[in-house]
Amino acid sequence: MEQWSSTQELAGCLKDWQQRLSESLEFEQWSETIIPIAEKVALGERLSIEDGLILYQHPNLNEVGRLADFVRKSRFENFAFFNSNVHINQTNVCVLACRFCAFRRSKNSTDAYSLDIEAYVEDLSKYADYVDEVHSVGGLHPDWDVYYYRDLFKTVSEKFPHITIKSLTAVEIKHLSQLSSMSFREVLTILKDAGLGSLPGGGAEILDDGVRAIICNGKESSEEYLEIHRTAHEIGLPSNCTMLFGTVETLKHRLIHMDKLRRLADETGGFQCFVPYPFLPDSSRLPEAQCATGTEVLRTIAVSRLMLDSIPHIKAYRMNIGDGLAELALQFGADDIDGTVQKESIMHLAGSTAPLDHDLSKLSKLIENAGCIPVKRNTTYEKFEIFIAPTPKAIRGLKMAK
Repeated sequence: MEQWSSTQELAGCLKDWQQRLSESLEFEQWSETIIPIAEKVALGERLSIEDGLILYQHPNLNEVGRLADFVRKSRFENFAFFNSNVHINQTNVCVLACRFCAFRRSKNSTDAYSLDIEAYVEDLSKYADYVDEVHSVGGLHPDWDVYYYRDLFKTVSEKFPHITIKSLTAVEIKHLSQLSSMSFREVLTILKDAGLGSLPGGGAEILDDGVRAIICNGKESSEEYLEIHRTAHEIGLPSNCTMLFGTVETLKHRLIHMDKLRRLADETGGFQCFVPYPFLPDSSRLPEAQCATGTEVLRTIAVSRLMLDSIPHIKAYRMNIGDGLAELALQFGADDIDGTVQKESIMHLAGSTAPLDHDLSKLSKLIENAGCIPVKRNTTYEKFEIFIAPTPKAIRGLKMAK
């Protein structure tokens, strides 16, 4: 199988992608509304908030998606990426009660749980032969400070040295900082030294404190989210970033959110992947939510690809949007669909019905159905391998009796 490597900052992106993009767009035809935006994209000029609003409001979704798809192919040719991972949510006990969250429980709830280190390792050992990443986020446990996670990461790193630890959202880092009376840098340095390999991007929601006061009051502020990721990047921890959309935000809120992320990416080069995902509603948690449609999901992915020029990857997070929409999203600017996952609680308690039993062959088939070439990657987008699914064994039928 063909293999290659990259740097954390490039994350597999072709160095000459902007030139390739300019050449590919040279003779393309666009509607009058999109022509000025396509010209900016071809010249490598950053799109403005106003450009983003035009893309969001343009009546031809397929045209917006086609432009985003040119950017994807220029960056990564026709490759689409996935990895072998498992999600282990270490606890659902949380001192906060965000309105959009269906996962959180109080410490005394009958269905509250907290995995100690032994139980966590036992759970991970079931998947250790098949994965190279463990993704762990959870509630803000009132009793677990930085030393609990230091010991957890050390144990995992020693027992499973081939598994990269991607763990702890920005609000979890803030919580550990407060519990342990340490700065963000001190917390992140201790955890990196213990084996933490990268940060997930969860908890960004919308980087507007007015919106945050409604949907996740008490979480980190917009600036704290950015500062925690800035600090992680400064000490050599790459990270993802996210956007939860379809709650109470406006289109402009979404675009300002993207602008804040790309400006930090300009500064640090540490964001590797952007993960936009819609709020999964029910009737009780956030009844005023706007509830994004499938076409809005595809449009947001396409707009993300066009706006976020300094962030390499756009993920179609199938745990949230489902396999069918994730497959379509690979033609609307997304180039990554996460991984095998195996188990997951947060999105499924919120209403996701995405299957959890995907092996590498099933994921590669999903990618091939989208017209792309499946590539297995590592957590930090530095190692890549074109994945060729093994040929299924022929089914041998029983001889018919004569």
